Amino acid sequence: MIISGKELSARLKAEMAEQVAAFPEKYGRVPHLVVILVGDDPASVSYVTGKAKASEVVGIRNTTIRKPETITEEELLSLIGQLNGDDTVDGILVQLPLPRHISEAKVIETISKEKDVDGFHPLNVAALWQKQPCTVACTPKGIIKLLKAAGVTIQGKRAVVIGRSNIVGLPVSKLLLDENATVTVAHSRTVNLPELTRQADILVVAIGRPKFVTADMVSEGTVVIDVGVNRDPQTGKLCGDVDFAGVEPKAAVITPVPGGVGPMTICCLMENTIECFLRRMSDGLRQD
Repeated sequence: MIISGKELSARLKAEMAEQVAAFPEKYGRVPHLVVILVGDDPASVSYVTGKAKASEVVGIRNTTIRKPETITEEELLSLIGQLNGDDTVDGILVQLPLPRHISEAKVIETISKEKDVDGFHPLNVAALWQKQPCTVACTPKGIIKLLKAAGVTIQGKRAVVIGRSNIVGLPVSKLLLDENATVTVAHSRTVNLPELTRQADILVVAIGRPKFVTADMVSEGTVVIDVGVNRDPQTGKLCGDVDFAGVEPKAAVITPVPGGVGPMTICCLMENTIECFLRRMSDGLRQD
């Protein structure tokens, strides 16, 4: 079974559009997402365009602020500060990666926790690990939605996550734990990795290496979630971290690249923006 993130995200965005359509009457406006793009990296431009299109489908107001690569760290932090204080803005996203002279950690920390739609702010990360209400990072959130939509039972299963990044590997491990899976986090320095991956009922691959996971690393009937987006060195085409052609015949469920996890990431960004908006609205109502 190939899980199409494209189809699932289209269905979820249609549901969100219905929800958002009722907001002007109820709250006087729709959620407002501001995306800051520094420089003109082609991949980043493509992602930002995708976010703007998704916002249009869902009915969210989207503002993209483009800044040259030469912007100073101080100028960028000052811009974020202004957006933090702007009551008409519900979500702030700074497209990563940033130029080397700007600290990504400082930028992430400067975005208000309440407007952090990426779920990267240290306080949101801490809340996730302490089982407190928080904004959950988009890609891990999308992975859990894909698994549930495919009817995969997570509880009691052995999940192996390859990759330990703050953006995918670590948060998805925590979400799988919260769904009562038994989770092993593996990485580039794991000894006997194939032996470990063959024991997985659910295998999440986010290592950033084209076609890294091959058929011999996967057991029959495994659920395989491929988070990677790479260029195939041979063909130049987009490919994942999993050798799809080799692994697909053995997998019970597998996500393709493109069209698997990627669309769900943007879908969950829309959901996070709506959640941030609703939390701010309910806080405002309580203060009134």
